[in-house]
Amino acid sequence: QVRLVESGGGLVQPGGSLGLSCTASGGTFATYTMGWYRQAPGKEREMVAWISPEDSPWYEDPAKGRFTIARDNTKNTVYLQMHRLRVDDTAVYYCNARDIAWGQGIQVTVSS
Repeated sequence: QVRLVESGGGLVQPGGSLGLSCTASGGTFATYTMGWYRQAPGKEREMVAWISPEDSPWYEDPAKGRFTIARDNTKNTVYLQMHRLRVDDTAVYYCNARDIAWGQGIQVTVSS
């Protein structure tokens, strides 16, 4: 049983930065493709970014140029560093190990 736990969410002003972390237990983290999704009120869950076991990242358009995904296999942790945040980045953010497990979700609110 793989468990994913997110941390680092909260309230930030537009234009600000926030970092999320997701730590895995109960599996073989270094073999997983890891990703971040988000779901805003009234919208479908959408992909934000992914990173391969070989550290190759990819991003959906809203994240490009603003967000960075990274992983540290020695800590079983994947990160999402978010910069120049906008109000429409407000959502519950979910960590995902592809085809294996989801985290519980963590709130990110961008507001003045």
